[in-house]
Amino acid sequence: MTANPENKLRARTEALLEALTAGLYERDRAMGLALLTAVAGESIFLLGPPGVGKSLIARRLKYAFRDGVSFEYLMSKFSTPDEVFGPISIKKLRDEDKYERLTDRYLPGANIVFLDEIWKAGPAIQNALLTILNEKIYRNGEEDMKVDIRGIITASNELPPRSANLAPIWDRFLVRLELGKISQYQNFVKMVVDTQDVYEDNIATATKLSEEELDHWSTEIDATEVPAEVLNTLQLLLYKIEQYNAQPNNAPSQLLIYDRRWKKAVRLLRASAFLHGRDRVNLMDCFLLEHCLWNSPEQREVVREMIVDAVRKHGYSVAVNLSSLKKEVREFESDVREETRIKLVQEEEQLLPVQESYYELEKDLSQFRGVLVTIEQFRGLSDREFSSVNFYDEEKNLVNRIRGRKGPRENTIEVNFNGTDTVFRLKTHLVERQEVIRKTPHRILQEFWDERTERLRTYIEQQLAGIREQGPDELRGIEDHLFVEAAFATVVSANLEEVRDALEDLLLRLEKLHFEYAGQ
Repeated sequence: MTANPENKLRARTEALLEALTAGLYERDRAMGLALLTAVAGESIFLLGPPGVGKSLIARRLKYAFRDGVSFEYLMSKFSTPDEVFGPISIKKLRDEDKYERLTDRYLPGANIVFLDEIWKAGPAIQNALLTILNEKIYRNGEEDMKVDIRGIITASNELPPRSANLAPIWDRFLVRLELGKISQYQNFVKMVVDTQDVYEDNIATATKLSEEELDHWSTEIDATEVPAEVLNTLQLLLYKIEQYNAQPNNAPSQLLIYDRRWKKAVRLLRASAFLHGRDRVNLMDCFLLEHCLWNSPEQREVVREMIVDAVRKHGYSVAVNLSSLKKEVREFESDVREETRIKLVQEEEQLLPVQESYYELEKDLSQFRGVLVTIEQFRGLSDREFSSVNFYDEEKNLVNRIRGRKGPRENTIEVNFNGTDTVFRLKTHLVERQEVIRKTPHRILQEFWDERTERLRTYIEQQLAGIREQGPDELRGIEDHLFVEAAFATVVSANLEEVRDALEDLLLRLEKLHFEYAGQ
């Protein structure tokens, strides 16, 4: 995708979001996700108390569509299918004996649908809604009616009751977002004094989305590439979720995510990339999964940590097979050292420390009482000039101060006592010492190693070149993601930088290894 179309599409998305959020406070993320799900043809569930703007988001979202038709309904336990899907056509029933509904101006004839207090809907409404959410089809009498609903927004101040059989319809809501009251004081003040009509359509016609355009976009969204680093992040997330569910203490609140939800979530990531003007999903888009994978609000932080950990530690590193590459280089180093180094074990006599701080003289007590000298003082002795030396008994009491120096032979001390120079040995023990002797590898083996080195070097250099060439593109604008918090950009950039540093380190290790066995 060329630069101009990319900038144009992103700029248009930004302009659309700016118009949609005009006069709203702390609802940018909710409106952005609502628009994203509508473009992707998915649904969103808003959880929050009354009066936090859930219905306002739905009502404003319809202005994003040039031919937008909206349907809004507040569910109750007394709601009937007639009120949601349209009344029965008396004319059809009388003249043609057909049981069909008049769906214009009702849910099947709308582009944007908002259903408030969704859990209060009865089974008949839920069953029909399931088919619409799954297949975009409403069975109107004997006919399967293709509905043109772009986005379905549902809301409630509570999660579906566990006692009710609402799991199937709850699972159909791809994006789940919790809304609260305005948190920042300055935004609260602005909101209460703002007189702008937030229900007014202030979006320029040229910015609005047409049906023809959305159909064309849908094809392009499906063609958006999902690169290796994103696919591997998804696989790692699946593994982490399975580990989480396997823990006994998580049994009451498991993260139950089935194949359909994963597939729909990937299309949401593709739609995000497309609206940014990109032809491939990036790791920043993966943080949208935070809103797709939780079943209860307390799980949201768990899901977020899983995504951060997967991207931070394994994002691009998995894409370049960094773990396997490190293992192969380690094995190569081991092979070379095993063939080029001969280890000899030799015994040598070393001084034996006593209680960590002393050396012991091999002597009786006939000359003087002291049998211990501190290691520090012995190491400081000259082998020429005598100096005063402290000697201690076996209880480490200072008993003699005598002139001494290092002896003429190794591991000895020479003492001048009563005018006589006497040489004493210090107690020693035998210690094994390894000595490495290098040998030149056979010519055939060296040629094989040369081929191995060249293959690894070529692969690493290709990966580094890819990072240098594509890295700036991967990181360009990630702080300004339209649907994801800017704070996650540091996670993505840190992973890419660590992968680059690790590849450069492996390249250096290969050069050292080649020098080690080739000697050049």
